[in-house]
Amino acid sequence: MIVNDPATVAEVTAAFQRYEQGLIDADAAALDELFWDSPLTIRYGDGQIQHGHAPIKAFNARRRKLGPDRALAETVVTTFGHDFATVSTLYVDVPPGKIGRQMQTWARLDGGWHVVAAHVSVVDAVPVDRGP
Repeated sequence: MIVNDPATVAEVTAAFQRYEQGLIDADAAALDELFWDSPLTIRYGDGQIQHGHAPIKAFNARRRKLGPDRALAETVVTTFGHDFATVSTLYVDVPPGKIGRQMQTWARLDGGWHVVAAHVSVVDAVPVDRGP
């Protein structure tokens, strides 16, 4: 299996950037398109749990635009083969002393890249441990 094929990384990165712009703009239609339209799709948000595309779509319809403080850090895109990937990032538009964490599982389905599982949480800020 090829890990981090440059062309696949570029495709997933572009999809993730569209997703991030959808968050910033509260663009429910873009977000709905990027989540896999399936009852198997899962999103765990900060204070929410959605199982299935329909509840995720309902949540997206209630989104508000994000403020100018939205910034990402430590974004890592990892692809496995040509049809599966993870994206992990930190975000800093949270209360002082906290850090936001966002992880997504992406799959190439129905002719495009879609989030099949997502997890968002806010925790106390801690240093990033990169190991030896």
